[in-house]
Amino acid sequence: MKFLVYMNFIFVSLSCSYYSLSGSIPTHIKSIHIPLFENQTSEFDLAENITDFIIEEFNESGVLRIENDQNCNSILKGKIKSISNGPYTFNKEESISEYRYKIDVQIEWYDLKNDKNILESNYSGYGAYGISGDIGTDGIDNDFDGKIDDQDDDEFGEPRAFATRVAMSKISEDILNDIMTTW
Repeated sequence: MKFLVYMNFIFVSLSCSYYSLSGSIPTHIKSIHIPLFENQTSEFDLAENITDFIIEEFNESGVLRIENDQNCNSILKGKIKSISNGPYTFNKEESISEYRYKIDVQIEWYDLKNDKNILESNYSGYGAYGISGDIGTDGIDNDFDGKIDDQDDDEFGEPRAFATRVAMSKISEDILNDIMTTW
């Protein structure tokens, strides 16, 4: 019996000792360079904004250091392929009650040491907004967090701009999650 307890202790201790936030990122990759995304849309400032969102997501996570292109182990390149902005829901009178703003992005994560792509993928993110002009009173869960209007203290600002931020945030989170679990 003591032997089984001892073996369980050893097994649990060893399995926990290798856990890290960096998931399964190759051990030689400690940094990443994220150049300005290519923008294949007519949306002004979108490339700068989504690149900034992704850099911020990496900085907050601390998984990889953000470096310039001379000092990095890997590069994350991206292209904004398309945006769409159209009706999402309709009311009883068949009038538009909610719009959906969607961004489609393609990324490539490249390992400089091994001279190969680690990850190539497409991502989409979207946010919703109403036609009322005030997302704090529009009756819509604009950021899909399960809270509406006065229950949600982060729903404020111009509706379409807020939907754009929600879409960029979702894409940033998804990219970081995939990088942490790739390999």
